[in-house]
Parts: sequence; structure tokens; C-alpha cells
Amino acid sequence: MMKITVKLFASFRIGRFDREIREYPQATTVGDVVRDLQIPEAKVGILLLNFVHVDLQRQLADGDALSIFPLVGGG
Repeated sequence: MMKITVKLFASFRIGRFDREIREYPQATTVGDVVRDLQIPEAKVGILLLNFVHVDLQRQLADGDALSIFPLVGGG
């Protein structure tokens, strides 16, 4: 299992958390985390992995920090 720090921003925090360390199996992608959190992919605006822009297919590594931002103003 890998430990990933997940940070949520703006409306994604409602009913969830601000920052949390979560455990995921090896070969987990950013998209897997988004789906695990039940965030609709169409509402995701920016994904940062260790402060670098990534897409949903990017594979995670132990110790990574993933930040998820919603679309602003509808896109």
C-alpha cells in the first residue's frame, strides 16, 4: 500500500475533508483517486501532483501529494 496526501479545494471540501493521508494499492492512478472520492471527472478543473499539472491517467507513487481543484465558474 502507498500513502498519498490528498488535498481538496473549494467546493470539493464540502462533506469531505481539506487534507488527508489515504492509502492506495500500487498502480493507482489520479483518476482512481478521483473516482474513489466520488468526484465527477467532468467537474475536475486542475490536478496537481507534487505541484506539477497532471492528467487522470498519471500513476501515483508512495509519498505523493495530490491536489484536486474544481472548475471555476462552470469551466
